[in-house]
Amino acid sequence: MASRGRIVVPPYPFKTDGPPGGQRPGSGPPPPPSAPDSSDAPRPIGNGQLKETAPLSGRAQRAVAPPAVPGTYAPAANYPDAPNLHWGLVLLFGFLTCFLFLVVWDLIQVLWMKKVEPASKAFLYFMIFIGVYVLNFLFSFGRMAFLMNGHLSGGGANSGIFVVLSGISFLVSIGTLVMMILYRFTMKSSLEQHFNGPEPIGLSLGGIMTFFFGGLYFQYHLNRINEIKQAYRLSHPY
Repeated sequence: MASRGRIVVPPYPFKTDGPPGGQRPGSGPPPPPSAPDSSDAPRPIGNGQLKETAPLSGRAQRAVAPPAVPGTYAPAANYPDAPNLHWGLVLLFGFLTCFLFLVVWDLIQVLWMKKVEPASKAFLYFMIFIGVYVLNFLFSFGRMAFLMNGHLSGGGANSGIFVVLSGISFLVSIGTLVMMILYRFTMKSSLEQHFNGPEPIGLSLGGIMTFFFGGLYFQYHLNRINEIKQAYRLSHPY
């Protein structure tokens, strides 16, 4: 039984050698996080003020960065550069001229290929393709003119002539397609042979893109190759 008039004081709950303010260790608010060391953070300039430096966007970095030159690129001779009109302009001019410009530009490409690879048959197959294409156009035009003039109404010999024209036109159309494929894949082979031999850039072309886009697809890679050659000349001025 506790004696009357006596006050019992509980022991002091905190240590006297603890942190100032009488707080328990770990009971206070956490310290503010330190600022990360970033290369993009504002930096002091001469007068002590801070200057914001924004990183370059990806597009700007791509525009500044020169094209990479393959380490194995060392041309055996000074070959003439490939036709260098941007492939987008080639496509645009093709639309504006009902695709006639595409045919002209393909001719420019095979003439250049004949200069750098004289043994290539791309020029020969292209000229045969053009000849068969014109022949196919003439037969198709003649067949349509035969229909529009109403020569089939009488039957007999006129019907026979129309059947013959249709048959020849079909065969010439098949020949046009065959020569187009032969020309394009011969050009593909010549490009890969040249840019993996005398000018070892390491070119590899896809068969599907070659089949569907032909000279337009070649021009895309020729633009890139010309950029690589220009960068090589800048890094090797002598």
